[in-house]
Amino acid sequence: MTIIIFMIILWYSGLFFQTFFLHRYAAHQTYKMSRLGEKVCFVLTWVCQGSNYLSAYGYGVMHRMHHAYADTEKDPHSPKYDSNVFSMMWRTKNIYQDINNQRVDVDAKFTKNVPQWKRFDTFASSRVSRLVWAGLYVAFFVFFADAWWQWLFLPVAFFMAPIHGVIINWFAHIYGYVNFKVSDTSKNLFPFDFLMMGEGYHNNHHKFGGRANFGGVRWYELDVTYGIMKVLNAFGFIKIKKSALVPVKREV
Repeated sequence: MTIIIFMIILWYSGLFFQTFFLHRYAAHQTYKMSRLGEKVCFVLTWVCQGSNYLSAYGYGVMHRMHHAYADTEKDPHSPKYDSNVFSMMWRTKNIYQDINNQRVDVDAKFTKNVPQWKRFDTFASSRVSRLVWAGLYVAFFVFFADAWWQWLFLPVAFFMAPIHGVIINWFAHIYGYVNFKVSDTSKNLFPFDFLMMGEGYHNNHHKFGGRANFGGVRWYELDVTYGIMKVLNAFGFIKIKKSALVPVKREV
């Protein structure tokens, strides 16, 4: 039971900082926060993602490119231009690393105001950091796994952020329903997104990329992350931008 609880905490804590900090802040800047708050989020993203740590800069720039080039040959990840999910994720990894390590020239419109903490990112993205986290995961399983099948979760812990990416970038462009006609194949995976904390409302998000609430188009589309954002906004930790509070109605 301890391993199951650990995996649930790892899944949702890492996912929260991916959607809250990397996606809605770094990529789309749907809210503002202090410099201190930004650095706290960098550190908490590292703590919660561990061996899967993603840089706000690398993620933010790549995600903006995804929106600009969705389902075209320039898209960093698209089921239309990759033969299988593994080749898509390998290509995505290479593009992310090239962007994050600034090995490629990127149009300024994709990098504008994207948060970057180079020294921390260098440390958090290092092989040493990733291996230490992996070692801690293994040690936790050694102490608390009490059945052989629980060890099957260990690879998931190692690669949780890529798994989150696969669910949205592959499956949410193949399966689900649509509220809006858009120029790409984005779909909403779940009527109630219990699994991905609002990320699963991918069609809604592609229609209104700068909107803070990914759900809320249909009455049952509850975006848990947006609910947390409203609480943080009420306490003054963040300030949701007025431009990100656009009310919408479905078209189809």
